[in-house]
Amino acid sequence: MRSIVYWLITVVMVLTGNGNGQLVENFYASTCPMVELVVKQAVDTKVSQTFTTIPATLRLFFHDCFVEGCDASVIIASPNGDAEKDASDNLSLAGDGFDTVIKAKQAVESVCPGVVSCADVLAIVARDVVVAAGGPLFNVQLGRRDGLISQASRVAGNLPLPTFNTNQLNTMFSRHNLTELDMIALSGAHTLGFSHCNRFANRLYSFSSSSKVDPSLNPTYAQQLMDACPQNVDPNIAINMDPETPTTFDNVYYQNLVAGKGLFTSDQVLFTDPSSRSTVNNFANNLGDFNQAFITAMRKLGQTGVKTGNQGEIRRDCTSFN
Repeated sequence: MRSIVYWLITVVMVLTGNGNGQLVENFYASTCPMVELVVKQAVDTKVSQTFTTIPATLRLFFHDCFVEGCDASVIIASPNGDAEKDASDNLSLAGDGFDTVIKAKQAVESVCPGVVSCADVLAIVARDVVVAAGGPLFNVQLGRRDGLISQASRVAGNLPLPTFNTNQLNTMFSRHNLTELDMIALSGAHTLGFSHCNRFANRLYSFSSSSKVDPSLNPTYAQQLMDACPQNVDPNIAINMDPETPTTFDNVYYQNLVAGKGLFTSDQVLFTDPSSRSTVNNFANNLGDFNQAFITAMRKLGQTGVKTGNQGEIRRDCTSFN
């Protein structure tokens, strides 16, 4: 009798998405079995139009999960300009990331209306853009529901800053049950994408009273950055975060850190801090170790603050509550 009860409980947990980590693979096996194929087709179309889709979508997933949890709250639009996406820390999110999720959700709605959450679409899309850039393929756990809160006032203090040191990074990531290893692996997403000059200008022109340029910067790289980002530069100028292979998901980001070519303080500190240096060296020399650590960290990140069961809702339109 006890074994039967245990079996029934297990079945219920799987069906409601409340099993391991509250999420399960193949959550839509019976309700929308084509969901991942439909999403991939939408992603491939978008990526073929602009590479910006890849880093923009990956960054969107990070920003979403770190605030209200992975619930697509970052995609909500507000006519009053007070939604999560309108917070100052989110204004630099590229529109192509939002557009990719919205288009993928529309494609899913055409085959499985009212079944798949925007939060799950975002999680699948984030995996697919990594693969599109040459990164590792991995299974995505699903079963998220969309959140009912999206407020700009709730963003401040919940996203890592480019000036953070290792302790600050670890403190923020640990709030989401992510270890230092996870943090270093997820930082590897900076192998893709770009940043604006004002996000790292402090390392070039006003680092300290004794040295205007951050001494942890490779001198040649620092000069390249100053040439591209002179003082009082146009804030729209963008710089690749990985100066070597900016369009490929690989471990060159870590090789750059070893060479003093980390764009942000929060990048370079991973190598200058003895507590994290050995992991950076390992990832720089072992692509397989980085890929596996990244997969593990992405799956853990995807469980952050998820809504399941009767929580939240399944939005028909990712930009607005039902």
